[in-house]
Amino acid sequence: MPNKLVSIVVSAYNEQDNVTELYKQLNIVAKDCKNVEFEYIFVDDGSNDKTYNNCLKLQKDDARVKIVQLKRNFGHEIAMTAGMDYAKGDAVIFMDADLQHPPHYIPRLIKAWQNGKEIVLTKRMDNAETSKTYKFCAKTFYYILNLLSDMPIMESAPDFRLLDRKYVDFLKSFNEQDRLFRGLLSWIMPQDNVEIIPFEAPERFSGTSKYNFIKSLRLAINSFVQFSVVPLRLATILGIIAAVLALLMGVYVFFEHFFMHNPTPGYATIMVTVVFLGAVQLICLGIIGEYIGKIHIEVKKRPLYVADFIEKKAGKNEPENHI
Repeated sequence: MPNKLVSIVVSAYNEQDNVTELYKQLNIVAKDCKNVEFEYIFVDDGSNDKTYNNCLKLQKDDARVKIVQLKRNFGHEIAMTAGMDYAKGDAVIFMDADLQHPPHYIPRLIKAWQNGKEIVLTKRMDNAETSKTYKFCAKTFYYILNLLSDMPIMESAPDFRLLDRKYVDFLKSFNEQDRLFRGLLSWIMPQDNVEIIPFEAPERFSGTSKYNFIKSLRLAINSFVQFSVVPLRLATILGIIAAVLALLMGVYVFFEHFFMHNPTPGYATIMVTVVFLGAVQLICLGIIGEYIGKIHIEVKKRPLYVADFIEKKAGKNEPENHI
């Protein structure tokens, strides 16, 4: 019986000092995986350092190394999509290049898959170095996300996972321009044939995190908008509450003026009312604008990315342009 092929898709953005070390560790753990062969797909997400060149050096000595070079930084979700598009394996493992997804867990992911699990997820466990602020923000984010979302998303489940070919092909059939893998997986995930492996993430081997506050906030907004219309309902509820409060305020002013003979100071009342209603309107317009923006992106149906795919054939590298 021939060995199964497992594709390891590595997303890398400015990880020049990490890709070589990651490759070394992948080769070590590959020896512990029985009855499987590997291909390593490094996705260079528009890096402006030596990430791509270092991947080419790896490929010179190992034909299993394949490279998807995105022409600009399209973002982490698109990088994973590009790697998935070129993966040929019977199963695909997704991981980041910063070594915070420990390669030594890969044999456990593969073993679970060989035992019949079609989706193998990981769950990041907090360690002693995790700050209380990070823990609080993470728990708050997932609480609000699952409160607003129609599709529950597992807390602390990073993009370190294994998918069987059946689900890889299913995900490839989605034509969404703006995508969130965690939400899509929750949408397609079966009730059985899923295993969750907890792990503790070490510190980055080198470099700094590419997720700043702005990118994290954008991810949070995308998470809320893509899988729920609850924010739109909240906008409607805010409008109703504002209308009721305005009506009650009008009744109070009428009662105070005609029955208590105590004229209400006009300036303060008007300013509070205008500011309150203005804030409600801006919030509602912002929520509606987020959904309209998503529609605007989706209807244009542009390609998700522009990339070169480089694999070693007949002793040389042959790039293939894909636009």
